Amino acid sequence: MAVLKIYSLKTCDTCRKAIKALEGAGADLKIVDVRTDGVTKKQIEVWAKAVGWEKLLNKSSTTWRGLDDSDKEGVNEKRAVALMAVHPTLIKRPVIEANGEVYVGWSDATKKALI
Repeated sequence: MAVLKIYSLKTCDTCRKAIKALEGAGADLKIVDVRTDGVTKKQIEVWAKAVGWEKLLNKSSTTWRGLDDSDKEGVNEKRAVALMAVHPTLIKRPVIEANGEVYVGWSDATKKALI
């Protein structure tokens, strides 16, 4: 099995569940903490193209709720990517890169595809 790159937060319960399940299935993981290790704007652009910026932007996050209304109004792909680059906790997690594919969140579909 190829190395799976998982972008997560150490404090995210969903990320911890995903990592535990993937490790239990014998996956070789490279874990990147989006807050500590960072993520580039270019990488966020790649994910946005692969899965859609709407899916990638976590509008239910504490970070989103804390933004000024002016930052949230009229969000399009370019603006969403810029916001996620400045505030990586706006990225829905985990983001998993596997075999040239990008998966966002720890849904049943993601589990089925990776385990």
